[in-house]
Amino acid sequence: MSLVEIIPEKCDLSYSCVRECPVNAIEVKVNKDFARVIPERCIGCGQCIHVCPQHAIVYEDSREKTRQLLKSNNKTVAIVAPSISGEFDDIEDYRKFVQMIRELGFDHVNEVSFGADLIALKYKELFDNFKGKYYITSNCHAVVSHVQKYHPDLINNMAPLVSPTIATAKVVRKKYGHDIHVVYIGPCIDTKEEAGLYEDENRIDAVLTFIELRQLFREFNIVESKVEYSDFDPPIGYKGSLFPISNGLFQAADIDEDLLTSTVINGSGKVNTMNAVKQFEDGIAQIKHHFNLFFCEGCLMGPGTSPGGKKYNRRSKVIDYANKRLEHIDKSHWEEEIAKYYDLDFTRSFHNDDQRIEAPSEKKIQEVLKAIGKEDADNNVGCSACGYDTCRDFATAVSKGLAKTEMCLSYTLRNRHEYIKALRTTNEKLAQTQKALKESEQKARKEKQSAKEASETINAMLQKLPSAVVIIDKNLKIIQSNKTFIDHLGEEAESINEVIPGLVGADLKTLVPHNIYNLFSHVLNNQQNIVNRDIHLKEKLLNLSIFTIKKGKIVGAVFRDMYAPEIRKEQVIKRVSEVIDKNLEMVQQIGYLLGEGASETEKMLNSIIEFYQSGQGEENKPSESGNQKPSGNQNPSGHEQ
Repeated sequence: MSLVEIIPEKCDLSYSCVRECPVNAIEVKVNKDFARVIPERCIGCGQCIHVCPQHAIVYEDSREKTRQLLKSNNKTVAIVAPSISGEFDDIEDYRKFVQMIRELGFDHVNEVSFGADLIALKYKELFDNFKGKYYITSNCHAVVSHVQKYHPDLINNMAPLVSPTIATAKVVRKKYGHDIHVVYIGPCIDTKEEAGLYEDENRIDAVLTFIELRQLFREFNIVESKVEYSDFDPPIGYKGSLFPISNGLFQAADIDEDLLTSTVINGSGKVNTMNAVKQFEDGIAQIKHHFNLFFCEGCLMGPGTSPGGKKYNRRSKVIDYANKRLEHIDKSHWEEEIAKYYDLDFTRSFHNDDQRIEAPSEKKIQEVLKAIGKEDADNNVGCSACGYDTCRDFATAVSKGLAKTEMCLSYTLRNRHEYIKALRTTNEKLAQTQKALKESEQKARKEKQSAKEASETINAMLQKLPSAVVIIDKNLKIIQSNKTFIDHLGEEAESINEVIPGLVGADLKTLVPHNIYNLFSHVLNNQQNIVNRDIHLKEKLLNLSIFTIKKGKIVGAVFRDMYAPEIRKEQVIKRVSEVIDKNLEMVQQIGYLLGEGASETEKMLNSIIEFYQSGQGEENKPSESGNQKPSGNQNPSGHEQ
């Protein structure tokens, strides 16, 4: 992973990290619901880590790498930053603390304060040999990274000395051998990146923060009450123990800090450091001082320390620890150790890693300012809620693709007010719509109930009709039928009806003869109704009418049993009437020839109609001489044979 990363699933876009990042190395892209660290722009200061309310920002974890080093066959040396006395104020005696580190498996535990002593003396030598060039100290890697990425023109003004951490790694390798593993334990996370810049005798194999060290103590169940005293391995540090305090390095080498005579200015903290670098670049010829800078408030409050720590409490702990060490130190022996390692090469170089983004055009900046409603804002105006000092800086960042307009609080609030207003209007319309929908729903419910009742009524009536009725769909499958229709089809249809009431969904083709099926198909496809067609179905003579209900989709049919008494009577009367009409037409044509004969024919035919209308053609009525049946046989049409 990168040195610092944001876990997308945890990010809630509070913009806390954006506001805190001093170099705008955190971007929020349009249509993304999380922020992202831009690795190449990040300087590793860790300012963003503890401000995230969702704890979504994490840094590179070195615990597993340390475990592997401790398991190897090589000796492993821990070099410990002097700020540890401020971090572990819960441990009463530092000697217990040293033993706790040994319990993890380290072969040696050394102080970085000795390396701080060496580098402090090197700075005194550099400043005492002043030749007209002022320097920025290079003890804080975040400061070094900041200059290389955002003020590359100042690279030549960086003090060409390694940090106390790297100096200590060089010392222990000279003492214990080149093949040892070195693990640095300290308050910073940028040291994880710094360590990767060096090889050979300057190499550091892993970097643990104080937080990670506490986690390892818990993992291995190492507590103060279970260990004995143990002191740091020599060489022991002297005033280098004050290095965690911003001007502690100069105290260690007795570098002049008198305001009237000193040539050094101390600065710590994000804002002070940023301003100091800028002012150094703009006016060092007028300032005429060396700058000793730390991005944190000294190393006391590094991002690798436990959150919630109190700066001045830690400061007092560091001073107390330094005083205790000074009481027992053998200064002459310390001087001998300094002399032994002083001639090691502690120089370093720097590289240009320019991450400055070309300024966007004024037109683009103005477009963004207009979008957020700040086109008339003064260049120095801004609430800083977006993470940028001024509205113009923010607009510039948006133009560069590092931010999005929604990060502007006033813009977001204005949009929110407009949204709330629109939402209120929408809610009112929605309420009206809901009311209308409720009324419509009630009306539909009533109509549905009425339709249901009507359907039940129609279905009941359909079942009571003496004629057979069936309705089919475009696939010639039954939609509805009555009992009479099922009776006409026979026992097989009745059996199906027991399983599927009304034969709903049954295929008509499997229930009626092919010729009847074709009649249905003809009406469905051609929309030509069939009226009063006589057909035979099994032993029955039926009168069939098929008619269109919905063109090409639904047709209905009525079957009437011609053998049923009421149908026979109706049909005889109808058909005799048709005969009379046809004969009358003929009679009228020959009436002139036949004369009174036509009148007699009409009387005879009318008497036949009256006979059938009075029921004489359908049933036998008793005569004066008793019940008698008419002679002769009748065919289905009612004519005597």
